[in-house]
Amino acid sequence: MLKKLLFLLLCVSYSKGLLAQTSIYDTGGQLMPEQAAYNTKFYDLSLQVFPDERRIAGKLRAEVQVVHPMNWFVLDLDTLLTVALVREGNQVRNFHRQGGKLWIDLGLTRQPGEYVKAEIAYGGAPRIAPRAPWDGGFSWARTPSGAHWIATSCQGEGADIWWPVKDHVSDEPDSMALHIRVPDPLVVASNGRLRQVEKHSDNTSTYHWFVSNPINTYNIALNIAPYRTIEDELASVAGDTFPVVFYVLPEDFEKGEKFFPEILDHLRFFEKIWGPYAFRADKYGVAQTPHLGMEHQTIIAYGANFSNRSMTGGRDWGFDALHQHELAHEWWGNLVTNSDWRDMWLHEGFGSYMQPLYAEHLFGKAKYQEYMSSMRRFANNLPIAPRESKTGKEIYRAPIYAKGAWVLHNLRFLIGDDAFFRALRRMAYPDPALEKIKDGRQARFANTDDFVRICEAESGMKLDWFFEVYTRQAALPKLHSKIEEGKLLLRWESPLPGTAFPMPVEVTIGKNRYRIEVPESGFVMPLSKKDQPVVDPDNWLLFDIGGKQ
Repeated sequence: MLKKLLFLLLCVSYSKGLLAQTSIYDTGGQLMPEQAAYNTKFYDLSLQVFPDERRIAGKLRAEVQVVHPMNWFVLDLDTLLTVALVREGNQVRNFHRQGGKLWIDLGLTRQPGEYVKAEIAYGGAPRIAPRAPWDGGFSWARTPSGAHWIATSCQGEGADIWWPVKDHVSDEPDSMALHIRVPDPLVVASNGRLRQVEKHSDNTSTYHWFVSNPINTYNIALNIAPYRTIEDELASVAGDTFPVVFYVLPEDFEKGEKFFPEILDHLRFFEKIWGPYAFRADKYGVAQTPHLGMEHQTIIAYGANFSNRSMTGGRDWGFDALHQHELAHEWWGNLVTNSDWRDMWLHEGFGSYMQPLYAEHLFGKAKYQEYMSSMRRFANNLPIAPRESKTGKEIYRAPIYAKGAWVLHNLRFLIGDDAFFRALRRMAYPDPALEKIKDGRQARFANTDDFVRICEAESGMKLDWFFEVYTRQAALPKLHSKIEEGKLLLRWESPLPGTAFPMPVEVTIGKNRYRIEVPESGFVMPLSKKDQPVVDPDNWLLFDIGGKQ
């Protein structure tokens, strides 16, 4: 009784502090001490899916290493799901539920270096996705022929909406096993490599998947349908090969066969400029889903319905932008992962920039500039890389997609193509030796400061002023430009009072192009009567349009 009272007092304390900061249907935020006290090593998830009942029943085995003394093992789990039993070692353990937290009593304090191995039996009717993938959960759909078509999506909510987990982006298991049992003839497409399909006498099958690489837990995904597969192997720039598999609905098999060569082309493009696909020990997989898409590691969710227009506002840029974007996250998100949601622009801004870059690869610089111009409208309301910790839903209120892409676009202009592309290659692979590794050890956490340091090293320039203005706060600089008394006047106005903003400006006069270093006091260019200067003719610069006079 005393132990339970102490537990309740502790929970009240947290409800006024850290726990109150992250709701059940959110993810990330400040990591509570009990969860910071351990590092996840391995998850083993066994789950039976009952499509007709929209219900799941599962068992999770979690293996973690203690890094700070702990006597509570705390996981996250949606309150819609019930916990039947918890074992740790060979003992049944007491547990309590407090909001979205599952508190497991370890009895004695565990010391740094020790391992805790716990088993949680749970189940119920999981949250149904209200608007997947933006508002996630389980999607219970039907194929055109009426078969069950099921998918999970949980980036904004966290994996705890369907299995017990440490729901924080800063901790990835080194590997994971999944054993998913479904009625025949449904097929389970999931992360990693398929080790076995086990047939049962009750007309169900268990699909045994193993993820040999570190993985963001929101990337663990189930895709269930009577899939057919389209398969090939791709020769990697690393010198080896890896399997590529497309799980497609039977009704769309011919469309899938026509689309499959483009999947391979997208992979070749990314490998050429950013280095090899990191998860070659498993596979590159794509699964057709009833929702638009998501970057689930090694099993990209694809719901574009084979349309190039699905995520571009109706514009066809000559390639499937949805697949290209989600594939980009295998580098920017899954290989390089933000250690806190506050740096999510490293996923979404980088991923969004890959589409105009691919358009440039296919069609040239003019198409790239046109694509960037189409992304210029965004609500510039919040900084895309704030310094304080954020939850998943908080950071997505900022313009991390389009503004993030524009920051990279402007950075490319500032430091030049050579330094820019070297910097992004180093962001993916800081050491070229890592490009030869295929078992996931090159996956790493990163933040905005890492990118700043890499860009400075590759360009030889100090860039803190650039990132302070464009990523750490919301307001854009103003570029004042006007013609007065036969002179072109240029001046930058920084949104940070008292700070310089030494951004060069290109000006064309006729056939002549000038790159002007604008001092803090402004720049004056004499003009002849016939001169018609054009400021920033190629739209490289990100500035407050209202400041252009």
